[in-house]
Amino acid sequence: MPAGTLRGVREGDANVFRAIPYALPPVGERRWRPPAAMPRWEGVRSAQQAGVACMQPAMAAGPYNRGPIPMDEDCLTLDVTTPADARNAPVMVWIHGGTLIWGTAHSKMYDGREFAKRGTVLVSINYRLGVLGYLAHPELSQESADDVSGNYGLLDQIAALRWVRQNIASFGGDPQNVTIFGESAGALSVEYLLASPAARGLFDKAIVQSGYLFTMPELRVARYEEQSAEGIGSALAAKLGAGGIAELRSMGARELVDAAAAAGFAPFGTIDGKILARQLVDTFDRGEQAPVPLMTGLTSGEVRGLRFLLPPAPASTAAYADDVRSRYGDLADEYLRLYPPQDLEQTQLAAVRDVVFGWASERLARTQAAIGQDAFLYYFDHDYPSAAAANLTAFHASEVPFVFGTLQHTPAGWPAIPNTASERQLSGAMLDYWTSFARDGRPSAAQGRAWESFQPNRAYMIFGDTPRLSKAFMPGMYELHEQIMCRRRASGTQSWNWRAGSLAPPLPAPTQRCSRT
Repeated sequence: MPAGTLRGVREGDANVFRAIPYALPPVGERRWRPPAAMPRWEGVRSAQQAGVACMQPAMAAGPYNRGPIPMDEDCLTLDVTTPADARNAPVMVWIHGGTLIWGTAHSKMYDGREFAKRGTVLVSINYRLGVLGYLAHPELSQESADDVSGNYGLLDQIAALRWVRQNIASFGGDPQNVTIFGESAGALSVEYLLASPAARGLFDKAIVQSGYLFTMPELRVARYEEQSAEGIGSALAAKLGAGGIAELRSMGARELVDAAAAAGFAPFGTIDGKILARQLVDTFDRGEQAPVPLMTGLTSGEVRGLRFLLPPAPASTAAYADDVRSRYGDLADEYLRLYPPQDLEQTQLAAVRDVVFGWASERLARTQAAIGQDAFLYYFDHDYPSAAAANLTAFHASEVPFVFGTLQHTPAGWPAIPNTASERQLSGAMLDYWTSFARDGRPSAAQGRAWESFQPNRAYMIFGDTPRLSKAFMPGMYELHEQIMCRRRASGTQSWNWRAGSLAPPLPAPTQRCSRT
């Protein structure tokens, strides 16, 4: 292949190639620089051993904690799993989640052999995380020919997609049929790739699992309650006692990553006018995103595993209603209709789920359909005994092992999935839907219902005990939150993010731009 010759391993009916470098190590003076192309290597390179994760801080205990994992700043690698007899097979590129702080391409939960059984090549990629992947700073912008900085992790993803276009035919994959997919921060990354002019033409379909559309910082301008990205970077350098980028580059990767996390650095994409031109919602409103078929969706219990997003519990149902009326003004009645005070825990979970994931999922489906592309929406609402016992029914990311067919390879803290025929059958149907979408843009399953596109009936697939098609997705949810987000955007002084209920700032008054029709 163009990159060089590899020796992988045969696992069943699949060929597996691990830890393939797609860019030069981003270390030393290459720290906080765009990824540099990997020159062709000589001889035969071993691709038989698992790679390392990119540098990341320790993760709190919980279902997402994978325990100690090897990591290094030299981490820009990818794994390829391909059917042994692959010829011009569809390609799926997985972008892992983890808040752009944690995660790795090499998790056992992302094993690609079930994809290979369905005639699909799976590529799973590492990318720089946290401060190493998303720091913007005036000195870094000055180093850049484009006078920009930040977005290094996103540039890594783009470099990996270029590598796939150039090399995947050697693995039996079709370089003209590439689907990108990711969950949580991986889904956010897919949204960035949909929006980025630099990624145009590098993929042909997209799947967004539990994506969100939060406000991003602009490179040099503070807006929407956000500091500028360069301002955030300068403030971080000051907190770490560094006089500039040279001192930050001289720090060890472990010291830097841990210090940045302790200082509260939160990685996001940066609006720099080149890699990301504008806020995601504005890009999609203008129809500037990649014109490709889209699948998107969420889980019913997203926030059960993300309770730090919840507002404080109100003292009473009356206090809850009064607080909603003080914050949501003329939209308070509709808010209380959708999120009533009778069961406050469920109400808070639903409200935050919808403000983060529900609104974003439907918005993505609507805006992709508006540019003439097929869009498919799903709602994962599957429960099983250990998840119910932990109050983690359909929690954030709980669909991932079903999508991969890796039900018995979840992290230690994950509610154990029963090894039963019914669980395997649901997983098999989801694998069928995902891989058929990658093949021809039309999700279908041998043991599942036909999946209609979202428009014109707001159709969606519910994954409960079995797949079930429904219509009229969450009546009123999108309309309420679109109005709320529109007013925050129009104000120019409020961000749009996870804040709901008592954490939300008072809603701005209606404007002509946000008129209710």
